[in-house]
Amino acid sequence: MNAPLKTIAAHYPAAIQTADGLALAYESWGDGPPIVLVSSWAMQMAMWRQQIPALTDAGFRAVAFDRRGHGRSGGNGQGYDIDTLADDLAAVIDQLDLKDAVLVGHSMAGAEISRYLSRHGSGRVVKVVLLAPATPCLVKADDNPLGLDPELVAQSRAAMRADFTAWVADNAGPFFTPDTPEPTMRWLIDMLLDCPLSVAMATLIAYFDVDFRDDMRAIDVPALIVHGDVDASAPLEITGQPTAALIPGAKLQVLKGAPHGLFLTHAEAVNRAIVDFAKA
Repeated sequence: MNAPLKTIAAHYPAAIQTADGLALAYESWGDGPPIVLVSSWAMQMAMWRQQIPALTDAGFRAVAFDRRGHGRSGGNGQGYDIDTLADDLAAVIDQLDLKDAVLVGHSMAGAEISRYLSRHGSGRVVKVVLLAPATPCLVKADDNPLGLDPELVAQSRAAMRADFTAWVADNAGPFFTPDTPEPTMRWLIDMLLDCPLSVAMATLIAYFDVDFRDDMRAIDVPALIVHGDVDASAPLEITGQPTAALIPGAKLQVLKGAPHGLFLTHAEAVNRAIVDFAKA
C-alpha cells in the first residue's frame, strides 16, 4: 500500500529549485530506501504509474519528477544540454537529501544518470538500473561502426520538425507490443505529444549527439541493464549490449519479446528486476 498522506506530505515540498531558478515538479511515495525514477525522452513522471505502486509495496520510497520544460515543471527555453539536465537530477537528489539511492532511468535517462555520476559522483547513489538505455554512442563513426547512419538521423529529425504528430504516429507502433490495448497506447502517445516540439528537439540532440562511453566506464556502483530483444527505438546490439560491456561489472538482463516501451508492456518483469536488484 502507498504511504499515509501525512507521510507523503513530509516528502512533498512545492518543488525542486534548479540552479537557474526553475521549479521542477516531483512526487514522492512511500518510505524506505529511495529509488529515483528518471523519465525517458519527452515523457513525464506519469509514465511510471506501473512502477511506483510496485516499488512502494516492496518497501521502497519512489521519487519521480518532471524534467525541465516537461509536464508541471518550469522551462525558460534553455538548459537542455546534458550537463544541465544532469545538474537538475543532482538538485532533486540533494534537495530531498536522498542517501543510498537507486537511480532508475529509461532510454534518454541513461545518459542523464551516467552524466550525473561523472559530474557529481556516487556519494548519494548505491546502484543504477538502466531500462533500454539510449547509450553509449548512437551515431555511426569510425570507432563506432554499429551506430546509426547520420543521414538517416538527419532525415528523421527533419520529419519530426516538419510534423511532430505525424512523426510520432509513424514511429509509435514498434514502441509497444501487438497486444497492447489501444487506450494504453493513446495515453502514452498523448503524453509524448504534450512535450513542446522545441523541448523535444533540444533534448533529443542533448543525448543523441553525445558520446557517453567515458561516462559509462567511470560508473563505480553496481549497474543493471534491462533491455528488450525486439527494441526498434534503441536496438539491443547498438545500446544495451555495449552499455553493459562498458560499465565495470554491469549485469545485462534481456527480456524476450520486449520493445522499447518495456516499462509498460513488460511492467511485471521490469518491476521484479528493479526490486530484486535493489534488494540484493
